[in-house]
Amino acid sequence: MISSPEVLARTAPLYERIQHVIPPLEWPVFAEDIDAILRLKRERNAVVLAHNYQTPEIFHCVADFVGDSLALARQAKTVEADTIVLAGVVFMAETAKILNPEKTVLVPNLAAGCSLADSITPEDVRLLRASHPGVPIVAYVNTSAAVKAESDICCTSGNARAVVESLNAARVIFLPDEYLARNVAAETDVEVLTWAGHCEVHERFTAAAVKQLREDYPGVVILVHPECSPDVVAEADFSGSTAAMSGYVSSKRPPRVVLLTECSMSDNVAVDHPDLDFIRPCNLCPHMKQITLSNIRAALEENRHIVTVDPAVAARARLSIERMLEI
Repeated sequence: MISSPEVLARTAPLYERIQHVIPPLEWPVFAEDIDAILRLKRERNAVVLAHNYQTPEIFHCVADFVGDSLALARQAKTVEADTIVLAGVVFMAETAKILNPEKTVLVPNLAAGCSLADSITPEDVRLLRASHPGVPIVAYVNTSAAVKAESDICCTSGNARAVVESLNAARVIFLPDEYLARNVAAETDVEVLTWAGHCEVHERFTAAAVKQLREDYPGVVILVHPECSPDVVAEADFSGSTAAMSGYVSSKRPPRVVLLTECSMSDNVAVDHPDLDFIRPCNLCPHMKQITLSNIRAALEENRHIVTVDPAVAARARLSIERMLEI
């Protein structure tokens, strides 16, 4: 739907902020949904929590809180609104519901899954525990509520090392991301037992591609997400969570930079740094891209899709999440 002149006038300040990452021809298509979402949030006392991988028109124009998985988990716990719309994947919406059982949590599209969350089941975790009695289990937040419930503590890419070391154990089981686990193991003396799960976005980056970037763009600074393989991390200038990568760009201000992660991350960071040159050899996350302005609007208009978590599962998963948040 092409927006009316009135809607374009009301949303003009928002477009001014993101005009160098969204072409002018696209804005009239977005503005109508953005205007409606802002109105619906007021009417429903709702907030939108958006992950760093959401597109700029969501991230910068309708989100009330943005960040990586850790930041969203912390924000979800303190939200005062009646309704939370999670502009991210389903496991994130589950986490928001677990931390806010009395609130309505909506996920705009149930197809927004995750290859990591799909790579392991609660039964797998129980078998791991039986095979390694007494070894604590760390579950990456990219897991289902049921897997979190079977684990001892959760972590994100931003606090994984701190979580592992907080357990004061000689060895831990870290699941499901094999690469993140191996990258954490390289930074600590703890023996880390891994699971063979991978992020379908980050596993496609290669060390050879990083070397080629340096040849093609002399002086470029390369930042990578720790869900990339260890050989990719070894070739990079910096490895960290999406929040850490954003912080690096803000503090170091490299004139030419590559963020080896999901595509929208570079667009969202570039909004705040229009003077920097962002090289974009990124990969799209097919799951994050299931979230759109139109289905965020539909979620608020139709109260869909309501996230539910079995209370018994939620109670156990909450312990794992809250242990992480205490660190």
